[in-house]
Amino acid sequence: MTVTYADKPWIKEYDDGVPENIDIPDHTVHHFLEESAKNFPDNNAIIFKDRTISYRQLNDTADAIAASLIANGFKKGDRAVIYMPNLPQFVMSYFGILKAGGIAIATNPLYSKRELEHQLSDCGAETVFVMSRYYNLLKEVQNSGNTNVKRVIVTNVKDYFPLKLRILFTLLKEKKEGDRVTLADGDVRFNNFVEAGMKLPKPDVKVNGSDPALLQYTGGTTGLAKGATGLHSNLVSNAYVLQTWIDWEMGEEGFLASIPFFHVYGMVTALIFSAAVAGEMLIIVNPRDHKDLLGSINKYGPSIFPGVPAMYIAINNNPDVIAGKYNISSIRACISGSAPLLMDTKLEFERLTGGKLVEGFGMTETFVATHANPINGVPRSGSIGLPLPNVECKIMDADLGEEEMPVNGIGELVIKSPSVMQGYWQMPTETENTLRDGWLYTGDIARMDEDGYFYIEDRKKDMIIAGGYNIYPREVEEVLSAHPDVIEVAVAGIPDPRRGETVKAWVVRKDGSTLTEKELINWSKEGLAKYKYPRMITFMDELPKTTVGKVLKRELVKEYKEAQAK
Repeated sequence: MTVTYADKPWIKEYDDGVPENIDIPDHTVHHFLEESAKNFPDNNAIIFKDRTISYRQLNDTADAIAASLIANGFKKGDRAVIYMPNLPQFVMSYFGILKAGGIAIATNPLYSKRELEHQLSDCGAETVFVMSRYYNLLKEVQNSGNTNVKRVIVTNVKDYFPLKLRILFTLLKEKKEGDRVTLADGDVRFNNFVEAGMKLPKPDVKVNGSDPALLQYTGGTTGLAKGATGLHSNLVSNAYVLQTWIDWEMGEEGFLASIPFFHVYGMVTALIFSAAVAGEMLIIVNPRDHKDLLGSINKYGPSIFPGVPAMYIAINNNPDVIAGKYNISSIRACISGSAPLLMDTKLEFERLTGGKLVEGFGMTETFVATHANPINGVPRSGSIGLPLPNVECKIMDADLGEEEMPVNGIGELVIKSPSVMQGYWQMPTETENTLRDGWLYTGDIARMDEDGYFYIEDRKKDMIIAGGYNIYPREVEEVLSAHPDVIEVAVAGIPDPRRGETVKAWVVRKDGSTLTEKELINWSKEGLAKYKYPRMITFMDELPKTTVGKVLKRELVKEYKEAQAK
């Protein structure tokens, strides 16, 4: 008998106890926090630099932030930006915005001025919670007059350090690392904002699952980031679905929160999921600080570790881990996303920890996971796994997306799920192209085997994934093309053992130009986040093109790979 997508062959491959579908309760994201605070008030919600914050304290602080926002004119449906790395203040601000009926926007701290200005202008937010290290750049953008920002709340990385560490940081690092700033008139310190809110009545804004909770920005083929609009129900849905996939116990789990909260993957799997099961969020500011990360695992023993392959590879190859100086055996379950997980990486990490590491798949537009390999089942090498409960999938022809492909046929992956976004913020044409008859057209070229395992074969969208970050070549090309000595440029991803892929550019210079690779890379750093600028540039007399003038990027990448193989 021929298998079809409607048969959902993946169901039979689920781990024991995983249901085909689950009912999703109609409540808000912050309901998770409130329930955990009610039932586990004294449990640690957050551990940060050896300081603990209980669920009662976290919920009270979020209430205070919401009350202060409302007192300052914030209304239901208003947008507020969180511009900081993983900090307790991020979590507090996030839940505070939601409790005030607002829509949260998490901004990448690595953004350049150009990128930050676009996002702030596009979302129209009047309120920004910012870490002091990024305050001066924010003020430059605010003073440009191209945004609506009028309310700035400033926190310092040290605000929730333990006392001794806070004193040492103030004396030795604060000024040197750019965290000591003088605030402009009207801007307010985070701690003062919270303190003021503690004296106000508890907020009572009527919010439900059908209200928007999040604008999550993702790259665009036009070079401009698009805001995917997520309802509370979209985020709540994914949190419940994840609970069916991973074994957990209420109030007993520790989450290693090292993947950035400003990325929807970290927001859902490390922040919301943790709050939903009254977990202990072990917050790591910089996941590349391996001493902090490994020391924290060793000391606090987290059980769940969402991450990207680069993180697991770094741990596998850390000499102190290999020498047994850190105990990482507490880690029980990990879902890896954002880039392909090699089988060698999986097996070595599982050997070191005794836990399970499986590859998954998700998108900003689905508020994160839609597929994962079964935790206890046999993984399929190269597969992103099985559609999760409540998720429907099929493969459509890659040209028009109108013809359903047979099993093992290659085409565009399309998804239907309660977690799929409502659309792109103020971009009706982009929304119409991506959402069709309730199906999300992902832009990923994939196939499904007879057992319901899915495989990503290629990308319809011209995208690079480097270190877990999505990079759209068009944006890099636009920045490079702005250099006065550049005539033409093509950007693509090339294999990189550490980042999965890295950014390479092929450039045609003006006649007589002496522009060097280093000079052009430095130029690009002014307009691109650190993870986006090209690491390699090759100058060419001309770029290879099709008969209709389209640059043959695949030929350029192929030539590069062949040269490396020699």
